[in-house]
Amino acid sequence: MQGTVDGFSYGLVTPLVAYLMACLGGALGLRCTTRALLVTQSWRPGWLALGSAAIGSGIWTMHFIAMMGFTIEHTPIRYDWLMTFASLAVAVVMVGVGIFIVGYRGVRGTALFTGGTITGLGIASMHYLGMAGMRLDGQLTYNTFTVGVSVVIAMAAATAALWAAGQVRGFLWSVGASLVMGLAVSGMHYTGMAALEVHLHGTTDPASGGSPAELLAPMLIGPLAFLVLAGVVVLFDPLMVMGKPAVAPADRKPGIPARSQAPRPVRHPPHHRPHRTRRPLDRRRSRTPQNR
Repeated sequence: MQGTVDGFSYGLVTPLVAYLMACLGGALGLRCTTRALLVTQSWRPGWLALGSAAIGSGIWTMHFIAMMGFTIEHTPIRYDWLMTFASLAVAVVMVGVGIFIVGYRGVRGTALFTGGTITGLGIASMHYLGMAGMRLDGQLTYNTFTVGVSVVIAMAAATAALWAAGQVRGFLWSVGASLVMGLAVSGMHYTGMAALEVHLHGTTDPASGGSPAELLAPMLIGPLAFLVLAGVVVLFDPLMVMGKPAVAPADRKPGIPARSQAPRPVRHPPHHRPHRTRRPLDRRRSRTPQNR
């Protein structure tokens, strides 16, 4: 039996809140990535890791807030906790791989394409692995073409967001990039949901399993708390908020050695000083009074 799917059981509330969470995670992650491109090598892994976790948590939170409004007629929906949190781990790890590539190789050419591709695949993998964690009395199938479109949207959004993070043009630039990224991630989510078809094995009272909001709300506490803490870190770091460099421009331009790595002038010991040739005396000074 074909199941009737409703992805907006709460109206526009869940799509709007989900979009805001995607924007929040994207904004925090992009600021951390920008900060990582401006600091020394020793601090870079920490900022990149924080940015990866922020983007991954924001995307994951966006997905399951949107899923609070997802219902199927005549059957209750439950969620496998292990599979659900595995999708969070996949999102953070794959987004992290893409961000670390860009953080160390730069936001251009092959590095940007590779990092954006891996990050986009991480977003798509999180979505479909989270959907695989759904438990219901039926079977889920997908339209292959629509799934492919959703993956392309995720890859394009991730590439554009990483490129924007590398422009280092201040806070407002990252806010605009995060709004675009949130829109693209939300579009990827609902494109993927449009590819879904549900085939039910029987009919059951949907209220018997509890509402999706009651099931998903406890799972969202941890990622939401992390995003709040990441936001506090951003607010208490003026350099990250404003996008100003934490090091001198010469320390971060390719081809120019950093101050800590600049070669020091060679100092010779007193007994090894190079021999200096004497300049010949001026003829006018060497003349004697008798020769004048």
